[in-house]
Amino acid sequence: MTDFKKLFFPKAVAIVGVNEKPYGGGYFLRCLKSINFDRKLYLFNPRLKGENLEGIEVLGSILEVPDEHEIDYVILSVPASLCASILKDIGKKTIPFVTIFTSGFSEVGNADLEEDILNVAKDYNIRIIGPNCLGIYNPKSRLAFSQWHTTDPGKFGIISQSGGLSIYMTNMAIYSCGTYISKTVSIGNQIDLNVVDFLRYFALDEQTKIIGLYLENIKSQETGKEFLKILKRLSFVKKKPVILWKVGFGESAKEAIFSHTGGMAGSTRIWQSIAKQTGAILVQDSFELVTLAMLFNYIDFNRINRNLGIVAVGGGSSIELTEHMEIFNLKVPKLDSLTIKKFNDLLPGVNTIIRNPLDLGGSGLLPKIFSKCLTTLDTDPNISIVIFIKPYYYTDDFINAVLEAKSKMDKPLICIAPKVMDNIGDYEDKLKFKKKLFEANIPVFESIELTAKALNRMCRFKDIVEKRKNLKTSE
Repeated sequence: MTDFKKLFFPKAVAIVGVNEKPYGGGYFLRCLKSINFDRKLYLFNPRLKGENLEGIEVLGSILEVPDEHEIDYVILSVPASLCASILKDIGKKTIPFVTIFTSGFSEVGNADLEEDILNVAKDYNIRIIGPNCLGIYNPKSRLAFSQWHTTDPGKFGIISQSGGLSIYMTNMAIYSCGTYISKTVSIGNQIDLNVVDFLRYFALDEQTKIIGLYLENIKSQETGKEFLKILKRLSFVKKKPVILWKVGFGESAKEAIFSHTGGMAGSTRIWQSIAKQTGAILVQDSFELVTLAMLFNYIDFNRINRNLGIVAVGGGSSIELTEHMEIFNLKVPKLDSLTIKKFNDLLPGVNTIIRNPLDLGGSGLLPKIFSKCLTTLDTDPNISIVIFIKPYYYTDDFINAVLEAKSKMDKPLICIAPKVMDNIGDYEDKLKFKKKLFEANIPVFESIELTAKALNRMCRFKDIVEKRKNLKTSE
């Protein structure tokens, strides 16, 4: 297996093809500066030799760097036709890892250029990420490919064939879902290092507990076989969920990877079968991927089952919640008789419905009552998870009431805060509300459907992992 230490934790980084513009090599310079990259950074561009960019002198060629100055990682941003020749210079400096940002290779029919750089890489023992990608984000080593990246590390690892989506999903996870990143890898065309290499790394990486994967294709049958093996290892041995957003169901990809399932018709059915075999969790878009990662980030899947306790304000919300949960194979069981007695003592007999889902009516606007309802549901033996919906009124009193309840609860608590009003005041209050709940390990979803889908998928992952464990025990 490849040793990735110098890639994710380089002693020094070089940008070849840097410029003074906000795109290309200049983009990466600004990203590294925005995250306060604190290791040695070299810049190269013969056109700008001797100039100063962001406080760093630009050199003409990487060959100008003395051999004793060790560089571990290069970001290459030059025209595709120049990549092979510059890669030779990089190889002469025994640099182990290069991200090729440049596009214009096999994705537009120039596979011969990929062959050229791959041959050079093999000659000089260089490992290539890309081409046509953004490379590495690692908050711990301050490597970044977005100016919105933070230095706060988390446990969610992302691998994406799309550079744009790698930025999008990373930022969505951090800023919309309070889910911080261990590492993000933008892998592009995968002419050398591929998705399997980085899945193997994430399997061993103690920081990464959840994996999100945007996948367009697998390049060979051999890689496909290894892909299935590592998915099984991640799910069943490491207990790390792999959330897979697979697109591009081309016939050649199906044949290359999964010829052994040729009797099964339809790409969707093939991937559903793969998910069942490997424990991978299929999703259909970036929102489903990131919100499911948020759920795994805040809730231990071993602690839950499909039985939900729901708190709503209004009969319509109660019906909508119940219908969506049941559509996705979740259960809204009857409350225990002791729980009903507690609610009868707590709530007025007017404008409330004491059942599951609990309809608080106007009482739901009273923070203390709301808090006691959450803790009361927490004691019900028929319930595994407590869910409440909060579309508005994100006051400090209400936030404190939820936090107080959470501090007393044993069961996971989930909030649904749907978008209702487009105004600045409500938006700012909601951001504060979400931030406080994230700090208390409460996931916040923005739709009932996303919540139901995520919970169903988490429960299904638990079921598959437990079934596999039981099969092994009985063998």
